[in-house]
Amino acid sequence: MPNTRSAKKEMRKAEKRRIRNRYYRSRARTYIKRVRKLLGEGRIEEAREALRLAVKALDKAAQKGVIHKNNAARRKSRLMRLFNKYAVQASAET
Repeated sequence: MPNTRSAKKEMRKAEKRRIRNRYYRSRARTYIKRVRKLLGEGRIEEAREALRLAVKALDKAAQKGVIHKNNAARRKSRLMRLFNKYAVQASAET
């Protein structure tokens, strides 16, 4: 436990930041899961909208410093590659 006043204040600040960061991280993860689920079910158009929201959430998390900007870029790149793979398969079947 903190002993000094400044350490106590720093602990309060850290807790507030942890809660705020958890919101942005969780939101991004939720949208990523949604994209993967929709792609697995073959619902490409719905996945396209979910992908847009996932990219937005990742950008927001990177902007807030919750995740590193390169981490966000890597995740977006992987999601886009996955989406394009499924989109090509869907168009080939039709």
